[in-house]
Amino acid sequence: MPEGGFGYIAGGAGDEWTLRENRAAFERKQIMPRVLTGKGPVDLSSQILGISISSPVVICPMGGQGLAHATAEAGMAMGAAASNTIMALSTVSTLSMEQVATASSGPKWFQLYLQADDGVNRDLLRRAKAAGYRAIVLTVDSTATGNREADARNNFVFPLPFGNLVRKGTGGDIHALNAKFALNINPRSIEFVRNESGLPVIVKGISHPDDALLAINAGAAAIQVSNHGGRQLDGSPATFTVLPAIAKAVDRKVPIILDSGVRRGQDVFKALAFGADVVGLGRAAYYGLALGGWKGVRSVLELLNKELSMVMQLAGAQTVEDIKRTALV
Repeated sequence: MPEGGFGYIAGGAGDEWTLRENRAAFERKQIMPRVLTGKGPVDLSSQILGISISSPVVICPMGGQGLAHATAEAGMAMGAAASNTIMALSTVSTLSMEQVATASSGPKWFQLYLQADDGVNRDLLRRAKAAGYRAIVLTVDSTATGNREADARNNFVFPLPFGNLVRKGTGGDIHALNAKFALNINPRSIEFVRNESGLPVIVKGISHPDDALLAINAGAAAIQVSNHGGRQLDGSPATFTVLPAIAKAVDRKVPIILDSGVRRGQDVFKALAFGADVVGLGRAAYYGLALGGWKGVRSVLELLNKELSMVMQLAGAQTVEDIKRTALV
């Protein structure tokens, strides 16, 4: 990939402390294996919001995937479908939601960056429902653009259009587009999205137990514990660090998805043992797309699932529910 595009994908905010901490947090906890349970072979199958998937790993929304491969989000959708999992499509995708909807028959969610203009929001939500998306992922941690210094150093401007949002004067300028995002997101925003879409709403960007409870009380169908892959507020804690407190507050009222920093099957296992129900994969899938289109995406998911199977077998966990009962030390 060109330097500017790679910097946009790989970089974090500010000094990138949170970006690094997302990985480091996983390394501070170890799996306590059980070796005499007699369990096996393992079963990775899972489900979320009524959708059955082959493993507890889904694809997170990521913008501008045309930076990685000519097939863009269509390739990502095909790779996810080939792996029998869910792909979430970003508002700022290269291809339109309609184009991606027809690229594969696999289940898809639509991620919404809430706009200041409710008319635009209504149009996006109605299009997503009409195109067959099965849930809305409402991102709530992007009321301001993170301090992406790599973009500034590279003078990065998107070389591609945005398939879902075309506005005069923005072109491919992600920062001009971000200026149109809503500056105030609260529980009423969740109610608006739920009512206008008629679809389950996953609230993404939660790092505090109180926000998780506010979201659930406003009608959220799931909580996504996320710090945007370290791309928004530098100095905020790793998602893995805050996960147990959020899981305790949620108390299984709704499913919990965790993203940010996941690179190995061991990370997936630890996240599930610490309170998540499903794990979201971001940059790793993006890099797979860059290297091999839909087959690259499939290969990344296959590798993670292979690692997860191995860890489950060695730790004495036959099912995803067994993982949730495994101790970390």
